[in-house]
Amino acid sequence: MKAVQYREIGKGPEVVEIDVPQPGPGQIRLKVTAAGLCHSDWFVMDLPEDQYTYGLPLTLGHEGAGVVDKLGEGVEGIEVGEAYAIYGPWGCGQCHACSQGRENYCPYAADLGITPPGLGAPGAMAEYVIVDDRRHLVPLGGLDPVEVVSLTDAGLTPYHAITSAQHKLYPGSTAVVIGVGGLGHVGIQIIRAISAATVIAVDISEDKLALATDVGAHHTVVSGPDAADRIRELTGGLGAQTVFDFAGVQPTVDLSKAVVAIDGFVHIVGIGGGVMSAGFFQTPMGAAVRAPYWGSRSELIEVLDLARVGAVGVHVERYGIDGAVEAYERLHHGEVQGRAVVVP
Repeated sequence: MKAVQYREIGKGPEVVEIDVPQPGPGQIRLKVTAAGLCHSDWFVMDLPEDQYTYGLPLTLGHEGAGVVDKLGEGVEGIEVGEAYAIYGPWGCGQCHACSQGRENYCPYAADLGITPPGLGAPGAMAEYVIVDDRRHLVPLGGLDPVEVVSLTDAGLTPYHAITSAQHKLYPGSTAVVIGVGGLGHVGIQIIRAISAATVIAVDISEDKLALATDVGAHHTVVSGPDAADRIRELTGGLGAQTVFDFAGVQPTVDLSKAVVAIDGFVHIVGIGGGVMSAGFFQTPMGAAVRAPYWGSRSELIEVLDLARVGAVGVHVERYGIDGAVEAYERLHHGEVQGRAVVVP
């Protein structure tokens, strides 16, 4: 079968031919119907050799959907031909966090060698993918896999960040969304769907700010030296009760710190390496800073339900599997509007 793999440090993705995987006991094989690309893939592929821990070759794709094709021994409650989205942050399944469906915060996964598909385990950027357990499958229920596959990360991650700060999204409050890329443009829709907060979108790209307006942002601000002053002006000098930074680079982290209100929340979602100092005389009184990670299984169900009623959608660029390398190049250079999806 064809697969998109990272095979050599520093070389980038390649389309290769590999054997079709066979499901072991308790496992499920899906025939992939859609796989999403993510900036996290490039974060992994840009790591120097002494920091790279994901194994080679690595089949990419931590956003996946497909149709059940073959069942491993002992699998029950799953039928061949059924369509599912893959819940990506796999945990041990036994600990307190996992028992709540919060496998994204499993404290034992790393020590047990449990890794997400595409981020250690073979991912969905291939014609077939193995899912380790039925609990990591969420029924699509008639949703178009190409249109919603990105919600398994680009929807779930902002949803988890936003809902954990939902008590700050009260009527009259302001939410700042920094970075209107794959996650940010979905995040704006989520805020609008679950709250009455005013949304201010920030980006360096006028095209992405136009997308922000299209998906529901009340105001847009060009990122730059005047951005903080403009946001303060839009909030009557008070700042924003919530700031969601989907870039996470140092300039955006600094902007987040500059515009968060007293007793506000900053969620640094992007993995750009920015760092924020926090504490007395560093951040406004009562302000909290958090780096949330992915989301829970129940939250993925809720995100797909939002898509089902038309409250959330993803701007998608489609590629065949042979076009995956081109898609990754476009993503790397910031040329993808919304999310790129490979359709094997």
